[in-house]
Amino acid sequence: MIYEDVYWVDFDTLEHFMADVFVKLGVPEEDAKICANVLITSDKRGIDSHGVGRLKPIYVDRIRAGIQSPFTKFEIVRESPTTAVVDGHNGMGHVVGYKAMNLAIEKAKKYGMGMVAVRNSTHYGIAGYYALMAIDAGMIGITGTNARPSIAPTFGIEPMLGTNPLTFGMPTDEEFPFVLDCATSVSQRGKIEVYARAGKEIPKGWVIGQDGNTRTDTIQILEDLKKGTAALVPLGGIGEETAGYKGYGYATVVEILSAALQGGAFLKMLSGFDENGNRIPYNLGHFFIAIDIEAFTDLESFKKTTGEILRALRNSKKAPGAERIYTAGEKEYLAWLERKDKGAPLNNALRKQLTQLRDELELSQYVFPWE
Repeated sequence: MIYEDVYWVDFDTLEHFMADVFVKLGVPEEDAKICANVLITSDKRGIDSHGVGRLKPIYVDRIRAGIQSPFTKFEIVRESPTTAVVDGHNGMGHVVGYKAMNLAIEKAKKYGMGMVAVRNSTHYGIAGYYALMAIDAGMIGITGTNARPSIAPTFGIEPMLGTNPLTFGMPTDEEFPFVLDCATSVSQRGKIEVYARAGKEIPKGWVIGQDGNTRTDTIQILEDLKKGTAALVPLGGIGEETAGYKGYGYATVVEILSAALQGGAFLKMLSGFDENGNRIPYNLGHFFIAIDIEAFTDLESFKKTTGEILRALRNSKKAPGAERIYTAGEKEYLAWLERKDKGAPLNNALRKQLTQLRDELELSQYVFPWE
């Protein structure tokens, strides 16, 4: 674990606390519960970059800055039996994502497949949450989102593309589903924030500087990403030798599907600043696809074949010194088994954030274990 000096806090306490924080900021109670559930699901799955650690710096601060609305207007502006275009009016991205994937699932139940494209939304948390929604409905789930410029194109140094996850979820006959939920960059801003809270440098190869070389100075990198003088490296790495063009290409696919179908914003339009440097909404785009497996084959047969594929991969010959081979979604399941009775690990910086929020919003019913 990257953190030192942590307190483990149970998930129920954190989820209720986050929901109460959102309500205090004007988010309707039912919407606040959705937002908190998306965030705590990230912590439960061991994805500390997108859980409670983002409560204040992403959602609280943006609502307070007036660039994100606590009230979510979910407006369907175009619709067919299998598709829809939604305007989120810069409300809570978690609520927009939850309703959009539910809409895609409803269409898939009737017609075999459903796709919903969203414009004018905000950060929607872990993309895997929405893939899991489809899995719970016995379907394949696919989602992606664009984001503020962070990734430099291959042979470039300027942040142009967001971290743009392309996420797939599929049910299996095992205790955990197949969920591939990752950015199209080598790493994402949220993971750099985790290193910053821990006071540690990031590994080489994650970020490129203006000179074209890798950087590791975590705190300054976060500032320079905002200024556009540092950029994340696409999956595959710097240049072509390790196939960085593949990550660059997939990030571009997500950008197109998150903007072109729904008439949304893209690339530098998502910076969060106007031409005078004033903060403005990010106007993010998402897409959600649900595929009803029963439209192709029976669900149990699909689960069995998928499970056999995954087990064969994990049981294949290991590299010298390697303890085991994993498949996507397995580490998140193992994180849940480790954390379900312990909760989420909070380091000193995050504990201070939550204590400050509690006091500012007069949520005196919460007494944290570190106090």
